[in-house]
Amino acid sequence: MTRLIVADAAMRNLLAKREDAHKYVYGHALVLSGGPGKGGAARLAARAALRVGAGLVTIAAPQPAIAEHAAQLNAVMLTPLPDSYSLRGMLTQDKRLNALLLGPGMGINRAREMVPAALWAERATVLDADAITAFAENPVQLFGMLHDKVVLTPHMGEFGRLFPDLAQAAKDGSLTHVEATRHAADRAGCTVLLKGAETAIAAPTGETALHRAVGTTAAPWLATAGSGDVLSGIVTGLLARGLSPFEAAGTGAWLHAAAARAYGPGLISEDLPEMLPRVFADLGL
Repeated sequence: MTRLIVADAAMRNLLAKREDAHKYVYGHALVLSGGPGKGGAARLAARAALRVGAGLVTIAAPQPAIAEHAAQLNAVMLTPLPDSYSLRGMLTQDKRLNALLLGPGMGINRAREMVPAALWAERATVLDADAITAFAENPVQLFGMLHDKVVLTPHMGEFGRLFPDLAQAAKDGSLTHVEATRHAADRAGCTVLLKGAETAIAAPTGETALHRAVGTTAAPWLATAGSGDVLSGIVTGLLARGLSPFEAAGTGAWLHAAAARAYGPGLISEDLPEMLPRVFADLGL
């Protein structure tokens, strides 16, 4: 059966922090960025990962983009990352980097280079945006690298680039979005979060969940540039905190919509991370 995602005691327990904990208990998320002028999406995601409770967050960017990031970030750390060889070295040397995000604003060529190195490390990993589109011409290549700690977070257009038959079946009604997502998770061997007003989530184990942001729980102002980058950052932060890929995807979808409802009309993507403290307060955390 498909679980409907709602805020309950189990979600509150997952999100609560212990009184005796320190930052390293809650993980270190690494967000990979694109080049100069392309870093906004990575900054949105990184701030969301930090706001949702990751202990530390670092953006890894090409050296020419570091100054641009430094001018706009404080709590989020920075490190230069020139190539995939350097990424493999970084992940080998620092085991505390326990959650990775690739895709937002990376650029297709950089994503195509970096994704294999990230997946090689077998850390909890979110692939979104350019990290999905980079493999549109050869999805099987990507599927061969994926593992069960990965979360894919496509919208329907990106979903269709990796799973064109399933996207068509969902479009013509022969499969529901949940069924299409379940088949995609089975094919890819990882958790898939298919974004939309009704967000479908499936794990390779066959578990499925649905988050409905419609009717009284609608969040129409999420239809704005960068909101998907914030969602991928929230999921990455939850992975860093130790949630399973399926838990992180479902909890992240709920928090994302709840933050949008808390702000209301006029929302832009920069507002979403800043609304998470209010959402947490409403949950009694």
